[in-house]
Parts: sequence; C-alpha cells; structure tokens
Amino acid sequence: MPWKLGSRRIAYDVPFTNEGTGVQYPANWMRLSNERDKQAIGMVWEEPEDTNYDQRFYWNSSTPKQLDDVTDEEGNTTTGLKTLWKANQSQIAGTLIAPSDWRVIKAKETGSNMPAAWKTYRAAVRTACNTRQTEIDNCSDVAALKELLFGSATIEQQQTDDDGNGVVDENDNPVMETVANPNIATAWPDTIE
Repeated sequence: MPWKLGSRRIAYDVPFTNEGTGVQYPANWMRLSNERDKQAIGMVWEEPEDTNYDQRFYWNSSTPKQLDDVTDEEGNTTTGLKTLWKANQSQIAGTLIAPSDWRVIKAKETGSNMPAAWKTYRAAVRTACNTRQTEIDNCSDVAALKELLFGSATIEQQQTDDDGNGVVDENDNPVMETVANPNIATAWPDTIE
C-alpha cells in the first residue's frame, strides 16, 4: 500500500528508518501497526495511481492521447492516434495480401490469369483497409476510436417498436436485445484457401 514517510514510499515486509528521528523499524512493523500508529510517526497515505487504462489510447486513467496530428509554429508535427492507427491498418492489409503476392508474380511472368477468387480477395482487403481508415478519420474522440477498433462485436440495447419508442415489459423494465455493434470497424475479408 502506498504509505509515504517524507518523500519515500514505505513497503510492507521491509525494514526502514525514519530519517527525521533516526528510529529503525522492523520488517513486520507496517503489518502490525494501524493507521493511527503510521500517522503518529509522520507517515501519509497517498492514493495509488489508477493503472486500469489502455496505454494505446491514454497517457493515464484520465488523459487521452492526442487524436489528430498537430503542427506547431516551427513546423514540427506530432503524430496523433488517427495517423498511427491508419498506418496500422495498412500494415494489416499488407500482411493479409502478402501470402498471395506470388500468384500475381506468377501470372505476370507466365502470362496466365490469376484466379478470380484471389483477385476478388485482394481487392476486398484493399477496400476494407480504405474503409477502416475512413472510419478512423471519422472518430470524434479517443473513446470512439478505441470502440471502433476494439469494441465488442455485439451490444445490449433496448428494443424499440415501429415508432422508435423503447419497449418495456409489464413491470416497466426495458426489454433488451443483443445486436451487432454499429460502432466497430468494417471487418477484414475472410481469407481464401
């Protein structure tokens, strides 16, 4: 637990010395002492930093990373999340297409036709990449970008009637249904065998 004495964090099961008084404390002192004992020697409780956040999108639990590229007065550009994730989509597309590159080369070298299924697959990968990059560009904030790329495929939502009103049961509880998440990115095409 994050108890501090002066500027030092005091760990459990480790002996320590109070630099202000010179008193030495045994390794089990932290476990045997209560809050009042700790405060009596000058210890202060420091709230632990929230480490439950996605470091790909946030600097800490409350600070999102920069979404868009920013260029300062001197012309230096800081790359934003959109640019990074769009580049990631290009890498994924390249990885999906690469195993069939030999088919393109063979067709060119031999003058034969590449199977239509492979042409269709390669075109579908490029189209999916372009669509995903557009979806990334359309994200208005970091939470939307994270949901787009890593959201659940399905979500729970209240059923609606033909007029768009929420459906409730006899106890006025909302009637929920599982639907496809409309906020996730376009799927990559299935590979062909």
